[in-house]
Amino acid sequence: MAIATDRPGIARRMEVLAPHFFATLSAQINAMKTAGMDVIRLDEGAPDLPPAKHIIEALELSAEKPDRHSYQPHRGNANLRQAWAGMYRRVYGVDVDPEKEVLPLLGSKEGIFHLAQVYIEAGDRVLIPDPGYISYTRGTLFAGGEPYYFALQPDKGYLPDFGAIPGDVLRRAKLLWLNYPNNPTGAVASAEFFAEAVEFARTHHLLLCHDAAYTQVTYHGEPSLSVLAPPGAKEVAVEFNTLSKSHNMAGWRVGALVGNPEVIRQLFVLKTNADSSHFLPVMEAAAAAMQSDQHWLVERNEIYRRRRDIVLETLQRLGLSAQTPRASFYVWSSIPPGWSSVDFVSALLKEAQVSLTPGVLFGQNGEGYVRISITAPAERITQAMQRLENWITI
Repeated sequence: MAIATDRPGIARRMEVLAPHFFATLSAQINAMKTAGMDVIRLDEGAPDLPPAKHIIEALELSAEKPDRHSYQPHRGNANLRQAWAGMYRRVYGVDVDPEKEVLPLLGSKEGIFHLAQVYIEAGDRVLIPDPGYISYTRGTLFAGGEPYYFALQPDKGYLPDFGAIPGDVLRRAKLLWLNYPNNPTGAVASAEFFAEAVEFARTHHLLLCHDAAYTQVTYHGEPSLSVLAPPGAKEVAVEFNTLSKSHNMAGWRVGALVGNPEVIRQLFVLKTNADSSHFLPVMEAAAAAMQSDQHWLVERNEIYRRRRDIVLETLQRLGLSAQTPRASFYVWSSIPPGWSSVDFVSALLKEAQVSLTPGVLFGQNGEGYVRISITAPAERITQAMQRLENWITI
């Protein structure tokens, strides 16, 4: 019997997507490890430390109960939404209505991607930082929109110059993406900047979308700030938050969209067609994470700070430029002249078995840089920096 070889063609929208960089990189590194190589990964932004013990215990206790294994409401249970609202009040000084202004997400990444599908049509412009998180672009392109990249430059503290965005772009723009503390640069924004961004969005009829993934990974008493804090911000803004970075729960996929209730309502409609909410024990453990003693985060951030300083000391010896990040778990470093960021990272991985992220992955303004994640034990980071130094000085 003949086997049919003709298959339906994929949808044209899939042409704008490619396998994610880290999926391809992981396959390459796994092959290297299988061949016996000792690869040190300082590329992906995934915490290597576990959540606090009481969070894991809350998950275990809930999972043991026989009535915890059925489908759950698409908006999560009331306790989870109240926990998000409570954390916003405690950490950011922002009051949100848990019934209308909080929507649990399966991690912030899916919400970021899906929001574009709710609001963007062919011809719409989306204002995206460069360098910036790639999902802002991928979600825009998949929805048929057109990215407009605004530059983040070191001499401006990696904050955008809103006045440099052309008027004809603004007239077609619907969404404005911001992300502070910033991935990949580690830059932070002030309360004054957030007030300016809210007013800019209001003036130009934009939906301001703030990715707040790293707001609780800070150093030296740096405050955790929300774009929703300025007066009237919820009229024009939403914020994506997640426990992935703040509470070392990346694999748990616990995030939330917080802010404008109409945006919440519209994304909720899409999500009822796209997913079936969280596992109840994950919800209960996530609520415990936000409602319990938070002192362990201070100790965790001190671990990151010590790791950060190991990286910065090596980069300084090598004469590579890197501003000291005040938040996030990334160091954004220049690379030696004569290299592209992709070639530099590829050669370092092949010849020294150290994996970094090429800056160009985050946009054209990322060329000439690499992102170094401090999500490995200090001993491994020290070893990686020694390999980097030896490799560059050969």
